[in-house]
Amino acid sequence: MITVVRIAKGKGPFYTIQLSEGEDLRVSEDILVRYRLLKGQEISEQTLDEIRKSGGYDYGLQMAMNYLSYQLRTEKEVRTYLKEKEIERDDRDKIVIKLKELTLINDLVYGESYVRTQVRISDKGPQTISQQLKLKGLKPEEIEQALTFYPKDSQIEVAQHTAEKSLKKIHGKSQRETMQKVRQTLMQKGFSPDVITSVMERIPFEIEEEEEYAILVQQADKLWCRHERLDASKRNMKIKQSLYQKGYSFDDIQRYLDEKEVSND
Repeated sequence: MITVVRIAKGKGPFYTIQLSEGEDLRVSEDILVRYRLLKGQEISEQTLDEIRKSGGYDYGLQMAMNYLSYQLRTEKEVRTYLKEKEIERDDRDKIVIKLKELTLINDLVYGESYVRTQVRISDKGPQTISQQLKLKGLKPEEIEQALTFYPKDSQIEVAQHTAEKSLKKIHGKSQRETMQKVRQTLMQKGFSPDVITSVMERIPFEIEEEEEYAILVQQADKLWCRHERLDASKRNMKIKQSLYQKGYSFDDIQRYLDEKEVSND
């Protein structure tokens, strides 16, 4: 027979039981009471096996409930957490079943809450949110249901705010390049093409003709300095190619080159 040598209070609702054979068991208060464990008590091998099996489950359940007390978690997150805490696979399965019975784990509820929060505080589109929920372990049908809390009018509202914020950060670009950068930002945030089109139609991108030309001159001067050692033909070709790719009109580019030639005569 094995004897209980010492019982010490551990963290939370757990106790450490030191056995005569040198083994230490970590058990919950429930197991302590259920098996009436006391210092000096003798325990059979069969009872010890039962305590070991129950101990992992009870400890894991308490750890999981504490983990869930801070915020909602998905089933995948709970399983990952329990695995990191070295809870056995069978115990993890039983714990998840118990937590679902207690409605402490519900991936659909988590998804709906997550979407509502992201719509309120973030600048992410539905595609990005969908990817994040997938990584958290939600099933496709759960993600689809959760995204009903992100209707198209809300998507347009969030996307427009994101576009306006992006527009304020863009300086010294042509109108076309500015529009491309804003569109690219919205795509990276996870908004659909039709939502992006709707938003782009609402944003005032028009730049005064002379203002755009002034921006062209700034960029063209840098290109001129970079290629000034080339002969005139090659230099002008490189400047034309670079500025045209940035969205400036051929007429404005040619105007710059004509003015530059005159000023250098």
